[in-house]
Amino acid sequence: MQYRKDRYGKDISQLGYGCMRFTKKGTAIDYDKTKGEILHAIESGINYFDTAYIYPGSEECLGRILEESGKRKDVSIATKLPQYLMRSDKQIEKTFRDELARLRTDYIDYYLMHMFTDYSEWEHLKSLGIEQWIKDKKASGEIRNIGFSYHGDTDMFLKILNAYDWDFCQIQYNYLDENSQAGRKGLDAAAKKGIPVVIMEPLRGGKLVNLPTKAKEELAAHSTKYSPAELGLKWLWNQPEVTCVLSGMNSMEMLDENIRIASETTPGIFADADYKLVDRIKKIIKEREKVGCTGCRYCMPCPKGVDIPGNFHYYNLMYMEKKSAARFEFAQNMGLRKEPGFASQCIECGKCEQHCPQHLNIREKLKEADRDLRPLPYKIGIDIARKVLVH
Repeated sequence: MQYRKDRYGKDISQLGYGCMRFTKKGTAIDYDKTKGEILHAIESGINYFDTAYIYPGSEECLGRILEESGKRKDVSIATKLPQYLMRSDKQIEKTFRDELARLRTDYIDYYLMHMFTDYSEWEHLKSLGIEQWIKDKKASGEIRNIGFSYHGDTDMFLKILNAYDWDFCQIQYNYLDENSQAGRKGLDAAAKKGIPVVIMEPLRGGKLVNLPTKAKEELAAHSTKYSPAELGLKWLWNQPEVTCVLSGMNSMEMLDENIRIASETTPGIFADADYKLVDRIKKIIKEREKVGCTGCRYCMPCPKGVDIPGNFHYYNLMYMEKKSAARFEFAQNMGLRKEPGFASQCIECGKCEQHCPQHLNIREKLKEADRDLRPLPYKIGIDIARKVLVH
């Protein structure tokens, strides 16, 4: 196993274990199978395990495995406060206590504010006294590192990153999302501040494994004979700014392949031919895209707050992946912001089109995107979610 350092010099395995997708047996987690996989991961050098309060049964399962095997001190646990559900300081404390009980531990190595999409969420937590709470927990040793996980646009990520003295952060990042969400700009900004970055969705939930046939042919013809997973993971570990890459592993085959790839990969391993291969694969994947938006953001800011690149990103995803999955991601990442950035906010002033290097008909394409991304049932669902979750 290869290791990279956290903010305080502690080794983190560059392959982390994502605990959201444990195998189910009926409606419950298959404990014996999961235990075998986790112990194999630990024996192979993986020492970072990522779970969350809202992953059904995950914290309890991980805690029981680590306690029964006596491996708690050999690993780091990362779990998350569901900040979008918090309404008081007492609720924050109760949730944290519940997590310690589930995980059968008296401290959390890496504790995250879960799923920030907007700076207003951090402001809400501050109004509940979160800064003093964190200070107290770090002083007592109950929390060793404090961070946040993020789904939203680059500008908002940078604002949250600079709002507090974070120990680490977690972002969605892969070669298809290089210029969306926090993106490379966010990754570089965190690295410049000395803040370790943990990567989630490195293969877009398997989308970069199940590639189009044409893309698989490109891989097969390449001298390295990379598998689809290998290309995606090596692209990430090639970057020294990446600290740990999470993978939701739920089979020994997947575990062993990822361990092999991690053991072989160090920063700077990519050659020019590898970068060109990634560009060709991305081009093949994007052949079905609806808008030729590169995510350059020259069109921004919109005077009415429309997230133009964001709308086009999720519109394109609908035709590169499952429509329902892209709509859900759009609803989660854009719909739950305090200022959502919907295309329907456009007043057709045309300012954006004056700055677009691709000379896109942005105003017309925004209408198309909104129709596809927010059909009536989704509009209703997003409105309900906003009333419940957006402060």
